[in-house]
Formats: sequence, C-alpha cells, structure tokens
Amino acid sequence: MLTDTHTHLYSDSFDDDRKEMIQRAMNNGVSRFFIPAIDSAYIPSMYQLEKDYPKQVFLMMGLHPTSVKDNYKEELAIVEEQFRNRNFFAVGEIGIDLYWDSSTLEIQKKAFKYQIQLSKKYKLPIVIHCRNAFEEVFEVLEEEKGADLFGIFHCFTGTKEQAQKAISYNMKLGIGGVVTFKNGKIDTFLNEIDIKHIVLETDSPYLSPVPYRGKRNESSYLTNICKKVSEIYTISEDEVARITTNNSKNVFGI
Repeated sequence: MLTDTHTHLYSDSFDDDRKEMIQRAMNNGVSRFFIPAIDSAYIPSMYQLEKDYPKQVFLMMGLHPTSVKDNYKEELAIVEEQFRNRNFFAVGEIGIDLYWDSSTLEIQKKAFKYQIQLSKKYKLPIVIHCRNAFEEVFEVLEEEKGADLFGIFHCFTGTKEQAQKAISYNMKLGIGGVVTFKNGKIDTFLNEIDIKHIVLETDSPYLSPVPYRGKRNESSYLTNICKKVSEIYTISEDEVARITTNNSKNVFGI
C-alpha cells in the first residue's frame, strides 16, 4: 500500500480524466491521498473529492504562501472557520515562497506563524511549502519549535544539512519526483537519512518523476518515486511502501 502524502487532485489539469487518473493510481497500489489546500477558491472542489472518495481522500486546510496577498487576513479567517466547522488531517500547505514574489515576505511570515499556532491549537501536523526560502522557514520554525510542532517538509529539495535541520524540528521529508532527476542532488545523500524520516509524495500535477519529467504528473507515478527510493536505500519497493505509509500514519494519525 502506497500513500501519496501530497497531491492536488482537484487541479484543473485533471478535469478531463480525474476519475480515470485516480483509478490508475489505485490500480498501482496508491490507496491514500492527502490533499493540501491553496486558498478558499478550492474548498468546494476539495469537499467534492472527499465525497467521491471517502475512504481514500484525506483533506488538509490552510493558506498557500503564494496566495498570501493583501486579503490574507480574510483568507486566514476562512481557514480558521473551516477548522471550527469540521476535522482535517493537517494544516497545509503553508510556509514561505520567495520564488514568485519576495515582496510579500513579511506577510507570508505572519500567515505562516498564524497557521502554525492553529496547528498547535488543533494538535495537527503542518505541511510546509518552502521555495527559495530555507533560511526564512527555519527562522520561523526555530521560534515555534517544541513537542507540539511536527509535520512534513513537503517537496524537500535541500542539502543534507538542511534535511537534518528540518528533521530536528520534528518534520518528515516529503520525497517526490525530484529524487529521480539527474540534477536533483537529494539522491546523493538520502541514504544517509534514516528512512523513518521519509514520506512519499507526487505533488501532482507538478514535478513529474523520470520518465515523465516535463509532462503532467499524477498519483500513479508514485510507483516511480518508490522504485528510486528503494534503489537508494537498497531495500524492496514493498518495504519502502510499508515504511513510508507507516511514517505517514505517524504524522497524520490515520
């Protein structure tokens, strides 16, 4: 059994074949899909996915850093309202993204901290988005560290030292398609990180693994990521699936 700990199944990239795409993933042994939030515009689509696949789809709630704009306080109010109304399995995806717009750094940090506080209030993991912002993300985590801070460093693409630092804040490393890239670099040290700190993800429809790089990603390609990880750790794919799914259960509580 494989667990995709991060997949945007509601993306309009899947509008023409969503049902078939999800079935392909399930046929390939992917039986659990954790769905990150972006902003309030996607909430109805997330709920529809949960309704259509109640035993396979598990929802997060949060405000993505690239959606932190002038109206971020209104968006965060909606996030908090959602948590008051029902249960979720994580606060995510949240964090800091300086690739697209560095001018919003200060409000991104405020939104990140606010949502970490929500995670502590509801005793939930966080799922971190970090792009061109390791130093800034670590600065916030250092301020918030403690036994009540835990989660996943989604789409981890950093160095060995950054991996160890993320783990020191009770974060698992979300390993996706980048591990299959020739220039991805994380494959050069990943086997030095205990696999108990690893979970698998696709981030579909983004970051397709080899041999699909440059094309639309989908959750069925998690098997390609699992295969690469099995080669790195020199253990069977079944063992990778078992360990990483158990790791995801430890994070999400299900």
